[in-house]
Amino acid sequence: MDENCRRLIEQNQRLLQNLNTQRHCNCEVLQLVSEITGRKIDSSVEIRLPFYTDYGRNIKIGKNVFINSNVTMVDTGGIVIEDDVLIGPGALLITVNPQIDPLHRREFDLKPVKIKKNAWIGAGAKILPGVTVGKNAIVGAGAVVTKNVADNTIVAGVPAKTINKIKK
Repeated sequence: MDENCRRLIEQNQRLLQNLNTQRHCNCEVLQLVSEITGRKIDSSVEIRLPFYTDYGRNIKIGKNVFINSNVTMVDTGGIVIEDDVLIGPGALLITVNPQIDPLHRREFDLKPVKIKKNAWIGAGAKILPGVTVGKNAIVGAGAVVTKNVADNTIVAGVPAKTINKIKK
């Protein structure tokens, strides 16, 4: 990891500590998260604290997004959250996996996570590296999502499996 990256991570960790230990109105929360991500967060977004990320700069958040408390985004591989997404408390979005080979365990495979428009991620769900959650899809509480979720589909369980389709 280069020196600029290390400095950015240290800066963002200080911002996260401020974010999660002080009282803030929603506009202050959005300002701090904008600083962490390096992108303006739309005023229609609501983020409940605490909120966690390991890097921050690879998170893109659309409009009218609700992120509940205790959500963690391990974003080194990139996370895109499209408009109108709901993310339940304690959800994890993970884009990093250590390599399997013990000699390279501290080297990482990075795969982005994408949450498409109007998806709902349930409380405590885990979205693993490389997964796309489709438009209007629902991920049940506590699910571990290891594969892409099709549009208009409900998944649940460990590992997550399709349990229903959403009729429009």
